[in-house]
Amino acid sequence: MLLVAIAGTALLSTLLGGLLALKLHDKLHLILGFSAGAVIGVAFFDLLPEAINFGEKVHGPAAILSCAAIGFLSYLVLDRVLLFHGDAAPRGPVAAAVLCIHSFLDGLAIGLAFQTSHQVGIVVAIAVLTHDFSDGINTMNVVLKNRGSRRQALRWLLADALAPVLGVASTYFFTLPGEAFGTALALFAGFFLYIGASDLIPESYHAHPKFLTTAMTLGGAAVLYLAIALIGQ
Repeated sequence: MLLVAIAGTALLSTLLGGLLALKLHDKLHLILGFSAGAVIGVAFFDLLPEAINFGEKVHGPAAILSCAAIGFLSYLVLDRVLLFHGDAAPRGPVAAAVLCIHSFLDGLAIGLAFQTSHQVGIVVAIAVLTHDFSDGINTMNVVLKNRGSRRQALRWLLADALAPVLGVASTYFFTLPGEAFGTALALFAGFFLYIGASDLIPESYHAHPKFLTTAMTLGGAAVLYLAIALIGQ
């Protein structure tokens, strides 16, 4: 029952974040700025440390960081290919799909952590729930800023909200070695760093080159850092 409650909370948190982004669409540059900081914060303060923690028994930190670099460069190549094809390139859906897969891995992390112990599961669940809200914001933003419709954005938001639920449910049927999960987290850290640094930050600042936009980016990173630091105490 506890896992069901956690999965439901993750779903609601993601939906609320996305609906807030939709409501404040006229201030999209500020939300994009915050989202950029949150995405980068998740990569540096959550995904990479967890990747090293999960994979340290088999891989050293250098190998984990190499996986993150592969993720970053792979997404760069994919983005350039899509950009080359111009208006036909589904850049928004691709970025949203990456966020959805990450949310699925969030649910996977919760389920696998509970397989380890109840205490570890609670800590991981709290860490995931702290950034599910920003996940919803990020998913809505990457679709809308790439000229996606409101209906498309809502569909992707629903998919992102359901993803952690499916991730939790999947762990009832298999177990995954910690080192393999560490590699997956490192790859997604690279994806997130690319989305934040090469997509969201430039987009937020391009039309509104103001200090407040930069402050929102720093604020997004700071909120994620503080949340994760408090959980780790």
